[in-house]
Amino acid sequence: MSNSLTELQQKISALRDELDQHNYAYYVLDDPKVPDAEYDRLFQELKAIEADHPELITPDSPTQRVGAIPLSAFETVQHQVPMLSLDNAFSDEDLRDFDKRVKDRLKSNVDIEYACEPKLDGLAISLIYRNGVLERGATRGDGQNGEDITQNVRTIGTVPLKLRGNGYPEVLEVRGEIYMPKDGFEKLNQQARLDGSKVFVNPRNAAAGSLRMLDSRITAKRPLELCAYSVGLVEGGDMATTHTEVLQQLNGWGFKINKHMATAKSIEECLSYHQKLGELRDGLAYDIDGIVFKVNDLELQRELGFVSRAPRWAIAYKFPAQEQVTKLVDVEFQVGRTGAVTPVARLEPVFVGGVTVSNATLHNRDEIERLGVRVGDSVVIRRAGDVIPQVVSVVLERRPEDAREIVFPDDCPVCGSPVETVAGEAVARCTGGLTCQAQRKEAIKHYASRKAMDIEGLGDKLVEQLVDEQLIDSVVDLYSLDLEAVSNLERMGQKSAQNLLDGIENSKQTTLPRFIYALGIREVGEATARTLAQSLGSLEAIAAADTEQLQTINDVGPVVAHFIHEWFCRAEHQQLVEALKEAGVSWENLAVKEVAELPLAGQTYVVTGTLERFSRDEAKAFLQELGAKVAGSVSKKTQCVVTGPGAGSKLTKAQELGVEVIDEQAFVDLLRGFGINV
Repeated sequence: MSNSLTELQQKISALRDELDQHNYAYYVLDDPKVPDAEYDRLFQELKAIEADHPELITPDSPTQRVGAIPLSAFETVQHQVPMLSLDNAFSDEDLRDFDKRVKDRLKSNVDIEYACEPKLDGLAISLIYRNGVLERGATRGDGQNGEDITQNVRTIGTVPLKLRGNGYPEVLEVRGEIYMPKDGFEKLNQQARLDGSKVFVNPRNAAAGSLRMLDSRITAKRPLELCAYSVGLVEGGDMATTHTEVLQQLNGWGFKINKHMATAKSIEECLSYHQKLGELRDGLAYDIDGIVFKVNDLELQRELGFVSRAPRWAIAYKFPAQEQVTKLVDVEFQVGRTGAVTPVARLEPVFVGGVTVSNATLHNRDEIERLGVRVGDSVVIRRAGDVIPQVVSVVLERRPEDAREIVFPDDCPVCGSPVETVAGEAVARCTGGLTCQAQRKEAIKHYASRKAMDIEGLGDKLVEQLVDEQLIDSVVDLYSLDLEAVSNLERMGQKSAQNLLDGIENSKQTTLPRFIYALGIREVGEATARTLAQSLGSLEAIAAADTEQLQTINDVGPVVAHFIHEWFCRAEHQQLVEALKEAGVSWENLAVKEVAELPLAGQTYVVTGTLERFSRDEAKAFLQELGAKVAGSVSKKTQCVVTGPGAGSKLTKAQELGVEVIDEQAFVDLLRGFGINV
């Protein structure tokens, strides 16, 4: 072999080793060591050499993740060690019963140590490594036989093409879950809508569909990840003696494992872990549908053995299902504060996401057309955390013959005014304005809400009563309510009525940002109201500003500027403000601060994850009060990222770019340091 060829091979080997190291740091450790540009430079250098010398390409090269020519079909492969299912627990008692069965079989009363892992909602996969090199990837299939999807798994960054380090068995089967993070799923569906192609129902379906592409070049473009959770076949080497130690071995050999995994010394600690992860669930960067508990000692696992389809030493304690199938009984149309006409699905009640659901949003006309949904259809309902339940798909196989199309109204269902759809908008709106009773009710509810005028005791149901009984017709009427009339309302007495009137009286003294927000100007949220108040100082200055001046304010673009200017130009709105002033509503004008004078002026912040003290919108408002720009994504221009539990790709990106990252307590300290009392 010539010296030049030997040197070339050494160069290729060095490049591959360096790229493998960077892949491991990025995908497994979430701790990138170099910027994307440097990684791309190394990758392109290796790719160019291999293009000139294709005979030197090996299956474990980092360049082989791009996908190969399409297959006509997947081959069936047999699992030498069956991939069994897990038994499920649905209550604390189920889990305690499992623990009792384990102890009874082991003839012991001593507490068992369990490995605890989030159960990712993806697709189970088997990866065979021979002498440290990936040989085969296969789906679980029926547990005995799966599909050979080697070409597809090679494209996934968290699947090692070659194991790191040493000490691994000659033959090692690694098992794990391939899943799609939430951020990647949303971006994939967003692009699909733009392309007019298939929109996936949930991240699990998206991951499964991506893995089963016959063209692995498509799979290569999908945001898939692997999390290892166990081993199967092992030959020519020894593994650790506990499950958690095995996972640490896999991590050292290049596999991503779940950061939230833990050990529990007893079944009661398992229950505490289940509750803790249940609270974190909605803030995680990926979907989980339960917790898997496994006897940690592998010798005890062998002693416990298996039943026909599942191990006796493991169980999955499922969370309440986030998706269920039910029947769409009817569709009603609700009118919101800004006149938006929203279709609401009336459902046969179904238990989903921990609550009984009988209504779900259908968003707008475009969404109804995209779903192809009809009244009478069986539909899949999804509810995650506090998110409003939504219809995500139709079970077409169950469509009855008498299913009828959903017809969007031409006239407002409340006031009869024409319903219009503005070009470029998906939302249809009632044109009746405040002559529409529904819009008046919603405007009053918004005015009284906690973040607006914060009128204690004035809830949504009471607003409905006051309007229906014709005691009020607008927010101004709140300040002239009669004690006797209010006390005569259903479920109201003299004391409750007096408390309400006291709450209304106390609301007269407010702040300029709260008052601006309370007015309900379209697209003006709490943060924008605060920015307007700080930038212009008075309501008079805001009302007098034209769209060009408004657009010079941070966080105000042309659309928002148009809505603000239009609102203050309308005579009825000017009369409303004057009437509120005459009723005694007042606030202090603010000293106008130039953005450049604010302590965080010129700095860009990103907020990600779930904060405990306040919402992301509140965090954004505080940052903007200090002059910062709050962005939705991390870039080289980002100064700092504020993180809470469940921070995912944004945190990874920040670490990759070397951007400062602070937790919630550090953020609170920052705000207090600038005089904001939180």
